[in-house]
Amino acid sequence: MKKPNIPSIPPSEITPKEVYLTRREFIKAAGVIAGSLVLAACVPNLPEDASTQPAPTAAPGKTDELGDALTQYEDITNYVNYYEFTTNKQGVARLARDFQTSPWDVQVYGLVNKPQTFSVDDLVRRYQPEERIYRLRCVEAWSMVIPWVGFPLAKLLKDVEPTADAKYVRFETIMRPDDMPGLESPLYPWPYQEGLRLDEALHDLTILATGLYGGELPAQNGGGIRLVVPWKYGFKSIKAVVKIELTADEPSTLWSRIAPNEYGFYANVNPNVDHPRWSQASERRIGENDRRKTLMFNGYAEQVAHLYAGMDLAKFY
Repeated sequence: MKKPNIPSIPPSEITPKEVYLTRREFIKAAGVIAGSLVLAACVPNLPEDASTQPAPTAAPGKTDELGDALTQYEDITNYVNYYEFTTNKQGVARLARDFQTSPWDVQVYGLVNKPQTFSVDDLVRRYQPEERIYRLRCVEAWSMVIPWVGFPLAKLLKDVEPTADAKYVRFETIMRPDDMPGLESPLYPWPYQEGLRLDEALHDLTILATGLYGGELPAQNGGGIRLVVPWKYGFKSIKAVVKIELTADEPSTLWSRIAPNEYGFYANVNPNVDHPRWSQASERRIGENDRRKTLMFNGYAEQVAHLYAGMDLAKFY
């Protein structure tokens, strides 16, 4: 597969390998490696329902490759869709405060030659996470700019060696009913499942995130580990991943099962295709007052448009 270029202003700055012996060692070292991740000290006075971890901030002037400023840590961690906890975006952080994200294991299996179960700490040591500043566009027409810490999913998939029959990748979220009160809702076909075509999963922009703003990935944002696919609507970037399965057939996904006329399998950001109940032509960037135009493929068209050559993008919403 042709490997597309990352955006011309690099979204990642790689931290020395020795920093990533464990996630916690990375956090301790964050202040020391400010030249690599460009992260500053902590911010006091977090909202009461925020994560108990200190809130790091980016150095002045830190932006994505389009020049857009990072969304504030407090907004990223306190305005979250995570229905396993609650449908109230501003209530997730409080409910997830004591959710344990370590130790955390991920099972990779299915149509692979080398099925294996990895701990997140193993993945961090093995794949040298780096910072990736990505735009996140929610299907609800709001957006953020988030400095993730993670590694390309392709590295993991290549190590387990997909077979020739593997065409798709299915992801599954953890189920802890005692800790995730939203799982009591009968309205959703739990567990949360998502999927990608194999070539989408192997794209260099597709990452597994293990951190955020230079620290561990907060529980409310999908810790211990989550998928991030920046050219798709946010619901595709499944949180709290515990299973990754390679399959021959397109996997069923939670939202396409609930409302297939509203949430298709591909779910690429497309300002020209409206949601049945609202326009997708513009978006509300969290932390800004005015709306801005939504970009095709969330601004990553140069890198990913070739994946959908010949497809009816309106049909494959």
